[in-house]
Amino acid sequence: MQERVIARLSRLMAFAGRTHSPYQAAVIRIGYGFFFACYLLREWPNRRVLFGDHDPWSLTMNRMLTADTHAFTVLTWSGGRWWFELVYHGAIAAAVLLMLGWRTRATAVFFLVGVLAIENRSPFAGDAGDDIIRIMAVYLAATRCGQVWSLDARRRGHRADGTRPDRGGVALWSVLGPALLWASCVHWDGWLGIFWVMWSLQGLWFALDRWAPRHETRALLDSGAAMLHNCAMLVIAAQVCLIYASAGLYKSQGTKWQDGSAVYYAMQLDLFRPWPWLTALASANMLLVFLLCYGTVIMQISFPFTLMYRKVKNVLLAVMILEHVGIAVILGIPFL
Repeated sequence: MQERVIARLSRLMAFAGRTHSPYQAAVIRIGYGFFFACYLLREWPNRRVLFGDHDPWSLTMNRMLTADTHAFTVLTWSGGRWWFELVYHGAIAAAVLLMLGWRTRATAVFFLVGVLAIENRSPFAGDAGDDIIRIMAVYLAATRCGQVWSLDARRRGHRADGTRPDRGGVALWSVLGPALLWASCVHWDGWLGIFWVMWSLQGLWFALDRWAPRHETRALLDSGAAMLHNCAMLVIAAQVCLIYASAGLYKSQGTKWQDGSAVYYAMQLDLFRPWPWLTALASANMLLVFLLCYGTVIMQISFPFTLMYRKVKNVLLAVMILEHVGIAVILGIPFL
């Protein structure tokens, strides 16, 4: 009996110590990197008014708010324009590099810093979608999102023998140490403590990979990183399920969704009519509007239950992606 329990625990630990869902993590990495970069590029002409030195939400007020909420943003460290420009364009670069999968262990953290810096500088300029970006950026920093469909994967393929040290990674790590020390001296924050832990663990990984690649500590770090990745992916899945299920249940209580006219009234708002002819064409067919209303509610409520059935899940994901693209085009979401 004891041997059976030990065997099951061993299989469980072996399962938890393997990296799961690498392709899903890559999709999240590419998607969030792409859309955040597009968002910053779209707002580039208005960046100083929305997040910079011309923002009506002054730096003093933002510092008072972050002191109460303990929100992290490096833009409160200085009110100078050039510091803002450095952070803003650095956030764009981090998003692009994350999308490409270049040094994802570092760029995922840079992406997190950029997201928190921009979003927490003007918190009242965003909405619930910005909250999701912040949450996912935190989760993404804990994942191994560069194992597939990335420049990291390509580089590892060129180092198939695994004997050559990663000099580029060590050089980047060496540069980030003094930068992190400078940031800690300028403005200490609890987030910097987390970054110090991540930097130290990465340094330990490089040291073991270089001088003791077969040591048990390296295997322990590898298993720990895999477990952290798996936990982050599990939390991401739970977060997405919660978002869709709660949205569907909330819609189901509305009278306009119950009678199938909610989409029609949304398309009549001037704010969501960038293409009047397209909106008029879609809203003229009441059967289509009715099906869109009920289809949206049914898909959102049923989404968490489809995760247990891969074929159904994949079909539903494709339909939901098309739905979101349709919403973005018809209602002109990217142009708001």
